[in-house]
Amino acid sequence: MNAKPILIYDTTLRDGSQGEGVSFSLQDKLNIAERLAEIGIDFIEGGYPLSNEKDVAFFREIKKRNLGNTKVCAFGMTRRKSMKAEDDPGMKALVQAETPCITLVGKTWDYHATEVLRVTLEENLAMIGESTEFLARGAELIYDAEHFFDGYDANPEYAIKTLKAAASAGATWLSLCDTNGGTLPERIREVTEATKAALSDFNVQIGIHCHNDCELAVANSLAAVDAGATQVQGTVNGIGERCGNVDLITVMANLSLKKKGYSVLGGRSLQPLTELSRFVYETANLQWRNNQPFVGQSAFAHKGGMHVHAINKAAKTYEHIDPALVGNERRILVSELSGRSNIAALATKHNLEDDRELMDKILAEVVRLENEGYQFENAGASFDLLIKRVSGTYTPHFETIKYRVVAGDRSIESKQRSVFAEAIIKLKVGETLWFDAAEGHGPINALDAALRKALADEYPMLAEMRLTDYKVRVVESSSGTEASIRVNIESCDDHESWGTIGVSENIIEASWSALVDAVEYKLHKSEKK
Repeated sequence: MNAKPILIYDTTLRDGSQGEGVSFSLQDKLNIAERLAEIGIDFIEGGYPLSNEKDVAFFREIKKRNLGNTKVCAFGMTRRKSMKAEDDPGMKALVQAETPCITLVGKTWDYHATEVLRVTLEENLAMIGESTEFLARGAELIYDAEHFFDGYDANPEYAIKTLKAAASAGATWLSLCDTNGGTLPERIREVTEATKAALSDFNVQIGIHCHNDCELAVANSLAAVDAGATQVQGTVNGIGERCGNVDLITVMANLSLKKKGYSVLGGRSLQPLTELSRFVYETANLQWRNNQPFVGQSAFAHKGGMHVHAINKAAKTYEHIDPALVGNERRILVSELSGRSNIAALATKHNLEDDRELMDKILAEVVRLENEGYQFENAGASFDLLIKRVSGTYTPHFETIKYRVVAGDRSIESKQRSVFAEAIIKLKVGETLWFDAAEGHGPINALDAALRKALADEYPMLAEMRLTDYKVRVVESSSGTEASIRVNIESCDDHESWGTIGVSENIIEASWSALVDAVEYKLHKSEKK
């Protein structure tokens, strides 16, 4: 009832895009901004309008979108030295963006002002004050105090002066930046408390902006909030330059679900967090971080038999929150480390959990296969079929008689680049033999095409199935080119996705095994339905 609101300021589109390997198109930025507004993010920093045409276009296009109460911010730097604010191109670009909020970054560290900007300390204060006064005439002004904690350690009196210059000129927010990400939580809290006290005569709010170079950005942000900060700046999934920014996903979850007395997103549900996290990863073309707190695929995954046995009786023994609170889900993994509890948890849909002898047989088969290089964590469909085979309930829909793949390069013959792949397969479906062939972009694509072609008449539902991912990994690299290969295939239809696995010293054989499992799972699933 009396929870203190902490406003969330997202800079994924600007600070996050500075991360290595991250590049957003204009449409990407618009899509992310809409998602952020949907869940109730308070501020979205769209970019630096002076730096590139894409950001100028973003501010033009975002005005056409309904973002509710979310405020879009244009980002820029203080005026140049020896230039009036109204004449500075950067100042003009910020005004022309016509955003309801402007974020202005200035130098707090005396060393940075004199050695990097090459200005006197007084001129730096003038740059901050005049820029703030000019921009605050038409927009809410957030002042980002760059290198604030380094500056405070070096010269606390001057660091406070820079904040007062912005506050007296009309800034609404003063965001304290741990730009180098090197400050410890106890120091963050101490300095934030001292700063808030020093600015008690000004009608301003304090924000915090942390980088993750010591992997303390979340702890530092929470420490600042406890010291009085009411705004947290960061990025979705913590993407950003060097080691990244603070991960707003983790910050919001901790503030809302763990700490007492705070609320975020206007008290809205945090269930969209997992979907938001994965949407940004996909849009940025980045791999999910499986062990990411709260929303990672492994955040509520259980592999140890003792753990699974416990959570089946009381989930909170190995889960600090209900995964549904952040839109995530519990996953039970199976491996040679598993016990009967894992097998039973995964076998419930087969109604086999009371058959202890069968559970032991399944576990023994898992241990045997994992010794050969199999891993079933991301191959639930193959594990499902394994249960059927061990329990004697598996009925194959087709039998492989033989297959052959030919791949090569016709470049020498044709005088131009021409790679080809052809697959020929012979199957037995019931009492009927099927013989077919197909071409593909590569050996596996050709096998997939030939298999579908051969089964199309008998099993038309395979037209709904799509292969969405294909991964190859060497199981034991010390064997060189003779090493076993693990192939994981991800497939989907209009209702669900499923993973399969194959292992062999021959990459084609491993791929064929995973491919056959993928097709068989689809057929068994359709048959049951």
